[in-house]
Amino acid sequence: MSNRLALTVGEPSGIGPDLTVALAQRTHQSQIVAVCDPDLLTRRAALLQLPLTVKLFDKTDTTPANAGEIWVAPIKLAQTEVAGKLNPANGQYVLDTLSHAAQGCLDGTYDAMVTAPVHKGVINEAGVPFTGHTEFLEEYTNTQRVVMMLATEGLMVALVTTHLALKDVPEAITQERLTQVIKVLDHDLKQYFALPNANILVCGLNPHAGEDGHMGREEIDIIEPALAKLRAQGIQLSQPLPADTLFTDKVLKSGDAVLAMYHDQGLPVLKFKGFGQAANITLGLPIIRTSVDHGTALDLAGTGKADSGSLHTAIAYAEHMAASRATHKGNTHVS
Repeated sequence: MSNRLALTVGEPSGIGPDLTVALAQRTHQSQIVAVCDPDLLTRRAALLQLPLTVKLFDKTDTTPANAGEIWVAPIKLAQTEVAGKLNPANGQYVLDTLSHAAQGCLDGTYDAMVTAPVHKGVINEAGVPFTGHTEFLEEYTNTQRVVMMLATEGLMVALVTTHLALKDVPEAITQERLTQVIKVLDHDLKQYFALPNANILVCGLNPHAGEDGHMGREEIDIIEPALAKLRAQGIQLSQPLPADTLFTDKVLKSGDAVLAMYHDQGLPVLKFKGFGQAANITLGLPIIRTSVDHGTALDLAGTGKADSGSLHTAIAYAEHMAASRATHKGNTHVS
């Protein structure tokens, strides 16, 4: 049985529609349902000079689309888009597509959701406070703690803090937050990646992981005490390691995933290794959500030059996670 994935097409003036049209040019194992205005895809296909037949989504039909076709769950744009030009009038439309996909995952219509890039600024200009997909889905699903993780071939990096000013990071790293994040990460590595005894490599916050307190005491006073308590519960965790040596082949080979303390500690390394072939994964949700690793690229919208590699990667991870979840549930029993 194939999976059914909701694909939110993202900012209508960006490359999300381009990627979706390109995706529809070939067949897929899963049934992919684009959540967007059908006319948006028709217009973008014409601009790109690519064939596209829109099929309105029917819950009773589980067949994947043929090449040159795409299933669409229709959400109407407020105003007709112009490729490359942002329009705040369509800010709420973007959020409506996310709500549709998330609710469909919650009620079982979809097995997972995959998100094309949105433009945070234009949504805020529309009068709706919005800091990102991760935070939106955390609130929508009423989840206590979500974890952002990016993954590419051979490397997975999760974050303790995400979109936070650097000056605010140390205060945000508490034993409570570390405990919550690590428990989510360990649980979802089991559920979605078949890693029942994952070894998590943990970055220190400071250069040289504080160098025994000479360059900061967060490792001594906060990070290591939290790790010690979690090790006692059976979670495999390294000591806080200097990030500049953790991200070397020798050290990475000893672990299954990396936990970085802040956004720009871990993600530059991952994107250097796999940009365009990486996926952004939100852990801790009651649903599966993956995303591309790039932005809206307004300058490429409608040009035919957008690279769809990351979208294919995000779909592949969503399929893998859905299959792993099904197996994990099938193997779970009360003794």
